[in-house]
Amino acid sequence: MGKARTRYDPAAKFEIEVSEVAYRRNGAGRTLMARIYQPKGAGPFPVVLDLHGGAWNNKDRHAEEPMDRALAASGLLVVAIDMTLAPEAPYPACVQDANYAVRWLKAKSASWNGDPSRIGVYGSSSGGHVAELLIMRPRDARYSGIPLPEAPGLDATVAYAAMRSPVSNPFARFQNAENLKRDVMMNNHTTFFKPWETIHESNPQEILERHEAVTLAPLLIMQGALDDNVLPAVQERFAATYKKAGGQCEFHVFEGCEHEWVAKPGPQTDRAREMVKGFIARHL
Repeated sequence: MGKARTRYDPAAKFEIEVSEVAYRRNGAGRTLMARIYQPKGAGPFPVVLDLHGGAWNNKDRHAEEPMDRALAASGLLVVAIDMTLAPEAPYPACVQDANYAVRWLKAKSASWNGDPSRIGVYGSSSGGHVAELLIMRPRDARYSGIPLPEAPGLDATVAYAAMRSPVSNPFARFQNAENLKRDVMMNNHTTFFKPWETIHESNPQEILERHEAVTLAPLLIMQGALDDNVLPAVQERFAATYKKAGGQCEFHVFEGCEHEWVAKPGPQTDRAREMVKGFIARHL
């Protein structure tokens, strides 16, 4: 008999152990690493895949370390991964990495005392864009092309996604960067979306508006009221469109907060951590 699934108590406290392992080599020849935050306890623990932000062009598995540690200390096996960056390969390369990582965790997470039966995602900014595409298109051939020979029958279906400032409408964000004359942000988009038409093909807002056949797992969206990178009104529209399509979407605005507020200690960061833990508990 296998281990019984552990109930998740978001108020629990665990010591954690952090380790790293290579999970694949990308087309540019870079070894992508996974950083594993493992609670010390009986387990098995629910598994959360962390997808970092960085406007598709920057950052790595360390980007959300404070959030990852906080979640793991409540009894979640959190695995933060590197993803292919846009200068290495444009869309859909990083989505392919994430799709592969879900399947890889379903096959491997038990070795770190994880319960692979209901894997969830935490995504930040552009990592939230990737998370939304994972949720909506878990079996899409554009994303599932990296084989996992040891478990070819697995797919990338996930149970939920909790997100901070996700890029739910990348074209709207590009237009906002144009209006604000932010050349670096505009370049981040043109580097990632090649050919340019893919900014519409892979746009979660537009996917819903086109009434594509999609999977609608529960979402949590946390949005800063002062965010001038991903505009609150754009985010609110996505949440409403997702719910109109039949999906569950909790949308919360954090007053006085900008795009990356959870990187800094404070009451709103504490609130975000508790909100994510509570959301996960409800969907396990």
